[in-house]
Amino acid sequence: MKNNESNNIHRDLDGKVAIVTGAASGIGLAIAKLLEARGAFVVAEDINPTVNGVFKDNERIIPVVGDVATEQSAQEAVAIATERFGKLDILVNNAARIVYKNAIDMTLEEWNSIMDVTATGVFLHSREALKAMIPNKTGAIVNIGSYACYQTFPGISAYAAAKGALAQITRTLALEAIEHGIRVNAVGAGDVVTNLLNTFREDGRDFLAEHGKQAPIKRAAQPEEIAEVVAFLASDKASFLVGSIVMADGGMSVVIQ
Repeated sequence: MKNNESNNIHRDLDGKVAIVTGAASGIGLAIAKLLEARGAFVVAEDINPTVNGVFKDNERIIPVVGDVATEQSAQEAVAIATERFGKLDILVNNAARIVYKNAIDMTLEEWNSIMDVTATGVFLHSREALKAMIPNKTGAIVNIGSYACYQTFPGISAYAAAKGALAQITRTLALEAIEHGIRVNAVGAGDVVTNLLNTFREDGRDFLAEHGKQAPIKRAAQPEEIAEVVAFLASDKASFLVGSIVMADGGMSVVIQ
């Protein structure tokens, strides 16, 4: 393959405009960096103000502090994308929360906080993104799911419910959006070494790395591995994928434990 052909492949998102939620660390950070490297302009949204420092030296990535569970944040993220870059081509709904508690021990506040970020935030950002994408008759929405879209284990009732909702939001929006040239898909991520658990356990990253060994691949993923799947789904290479939940979980969802 000639060098210029190889470069074109790796710039397959050239000129695209993307929003990535939960972009301050982990999977969201890896996605924002990869989309930018592939040629996209990115609005990187996170509730953590550290997102400002993470992207302060990159003119192609605009950091935004916002709570994905609110209508205001969804509207502002889309407005920034369209006002600064003239359009919106890609939305990646990555932000999520989790807590390990049996249902009997879980408070309503904890339940709502997980559902608000992991399911309602997906709905709100997708709704606002579709408003911007439909007039252009093109676009891609990629939701970050989990093997918890299908399977579960004790202690994650709210998270599993939220990821199950995300899977159904993905399928339903895919049917509503495809007539406008917009594809909606999701990635069913397995255990990934991130800070997802750090809000309630100090060994969160180590725990995820160890838990990932239960998958047939015998390890957890790195965020960059999930980002590669997202970049594919966001690109024209995935033009025939509509309403798919692409499992990137090291085989966790296909083995009986």
